[in-house]
Amino acid sequence: MRIVVRVHPGSRQPGVGGSYDGMLVVRVAQRAVDGKATAAVVDAVAVAFGIAKRDVVVVSGAASRTKTLEIPDAAGDALHALLAR
Repeated sequence: MRIVVRVHPGSRQPGVGGSYDGMLVVRVAQRAVDGKATAAVVDAVAVAFGIAKRDVVVVSGAASRTKTLEIPDAAGDALHALLAR
């Protein structure tokens, strides 16, 4: 399944949850320099959904705050819980 996330790099309180304009919010401590924030997003999403990092694929938006990610369909229930936060 594909999900669209809104990234907040340089956050003091990293985490996954909530929504922004219908997108899942991912807050990471890393700054958007040399792809570090994107790598942190992949790590955070994998942990939040309880899946392996290799199962999270950045489909589009690698250099943008709005990213489209591909994750396994089995993570759908976790997505609804995270959006509700």
